[in-house]
Amino acid sequence: MPRADSTRSVPAPGLVIVDKPGGLTSHDVVARLRRILRTRKVGHAGTLDPMATGVLVCGVERGTKLLGHLALDTKAYTATIRLGASTTTDDAEGEIVTAADASGVDDAAVAAGMAALTGEILQVPSSVSAIKIDGKRAYARVRAGETVEIPARPVTVAEFGLLERRGADLDVTVSCSSGTYVRALARDLGAALGVGAHLTALRRTRVGPFDLTHARTLEELEAAPGLSLDLAGAVATAFPRRDVDAGGATDVSHGKRLPAAGLTGTYGVFAPDGRVLALMADSGGAAKPLVVLAPAGS
Repeated sequence: MPRADSTRSVPAPGLVIVDKPGGLTSHDVVARLRRILRTRKVGHAGTLDPMATGVLVCGVERGTKLLGHLALDTKAYTATIRLGASTTTDDAEGEIVTAADASGVDDAAVAAGMAALTGEILQVPSSVSAIKIDGKRAYARVRAGETVEIPARPVTVAEFGLLERRGADLDVTVSCSSGTYVRALARDLGAALGVGAHLTALRRTRVGPFDLTHARTLEELEAAPGLSLDLAGAVATAFPRRDVDAGGATDVSHGKRLPAAGLTGTYGVFAPDGRVLALMADSGGAAKPLVVLAPAGS
């Protein structure tokens, strides 16, 4: 039996921003990255449906420690909505429930319908979402033949704009808060117009501070494995920055507190040589370590 390669180098820690292809789950992407980067220590934040493409944030090695702290509370998409049919899943993967002629829907009605779904709204998530109802995912209940009732919840749609109309197809752009379902926007627009609608394409162009300029396809990563952002670059992109002197750096690397910085929320702490040391947050008059990224002796 061949022996394991004990000399294989450990990948550098950081983030890989993947331009996810359609047809793969987020877990599929993580599995591919594990093979490409030759490490089990890969995770993801901000799940994308298999049908969707675009920005998926993945952590590698110590970069996985960042995933639960990233502020991925705003997202942006381009999408295509098809008027004239509603489906069981609110997208093209479901069965058609209703069909209607959408040729009589004029542009003014479309604009009014989109405007009504912009701003702070109450949205009922899709019945095939991953939201838990009594401890079980909604999509699992639907697949088991149950009728699922999901309560409406507040979301913010900062932008719901029309890029182009091609007959019954609307190419749109959406900027929204986390927890907003673009499929549900398509469903509700179709309902408001009286003809039904569903999503036929969805591409995430940004999540939090990470957009397509950071992203690489799986094919590109196969050809040239590597990070999108090293640990220091990832923290500098995603969090406010605090620089400390050598004494402060030693304290942080040992998990000690520092005097408060006067910053709101989570921030990154950097050593004089530019290394990122930790994520910290002020609490009263002190800064408490949330994650030590460069522990003493590392």
